[in-house]
Amino acid sequence: MGFFDRISEGLSRSRDKFKEQMNVLLDRGPNLDEDFWDGLEETLILADIGGAAASEIVDNLRDQATRQALPDAYAVLDLLNDQIAETFTPGGEDVLGGGEAIVLFVGINGTGKTTTVGKLAKEATDAGRTVLLGSADTFRAAAIEQLEVWAQRAGVEVVTRERGSDPASVCYDTIERAEQQGADLVLIDTAGRLHTSADLMRELEKVVSVVRKRANMPVYTVLVTDATTGQNGLAQAREFDRALDLDGVIVTKLDGTAKGGIALAVSHDLSLPILKIGVGEGLDDLKDFDAHDFARALIGDFDERS
Repeated sequence: MGFFDRISEGLSRSRDKFKEQMNVLLDRGPNLDEDFWDGLEETLILADIGGAAASEIVDNLRDQATRQALPDAYAVLDLLNDQIAETFTPGGEDVLGGGEAIVLFVGINGTGKTTTVGKLAKEATDAGRTVLLGSADTFRAAAIEQLEVWAQRAGVEVVTRERGSDPASVCYDTIERAEQQGADLVLIDTAGRLHTSADLMRELEKVVSVVRKRANMPVYTVLVTDATTGQNGLAQAREFDRALDLDGVIVTKLDGTAKGGIALAVSHDLSLPILKIGVGEGLDDLKDFDAHDFARALIGDFDERS
């Protein structure tokens, strides 16, 4: 299955939901009146794209419709893919793009952080990089074991300490080991924590601060968020960004939800690039993010002109 086909299949539930709403809107006719524009904005919001992004997309399309004297709703929808793609925040190439980096992965429990770290380690090792893993999730014994399994699969070393250890000290050990080993990519898994818990978030701030002070290569903090949480995921992302000044986002479990638009809401509202998207459980189902491919997979085509 091709690259786009896999993303398209993974976003099928989101796309089906969006097209169903759009067909209801188009059934009332192709005229570019206020009802159409209001209906388009509402449909985008229902696709979990978020109010701010939906409003910006519709305003830009209105402007283009006026300037280009577009004849009907179908002509506007021909521009929707590109408009959605342009609403994503670009950038993030430095984080996993091949240069030296220490990347901390944060997020609430159950988003797939540990699995994501493992898949990235395998991908980077296969590309010839020297990778080291750090297991700073010292609360959950299963997380350490899970990361060790992924480390074996990728053929890389993982730095661990016993359950209950100070996660900041694990990070310190990991950076020291990376220097000894000559690793050019260090991936650190942190414990899942609720964004609403001030104590846990403060502890995570300490972990990130220790790594930034100790590191001798660029440090990036990446949020792993679960698409199935919808708008709650946006609230989580906002809190993590406020505390940690995030550098990018990885969106997982897009294949299990009709809320794929949340990737755009997070990227747009927080000015954060999407680095990767997860569209399945398989080793190859963590994909590089391409805004145009994502937009095309999310909304499909509207060429059923009557």
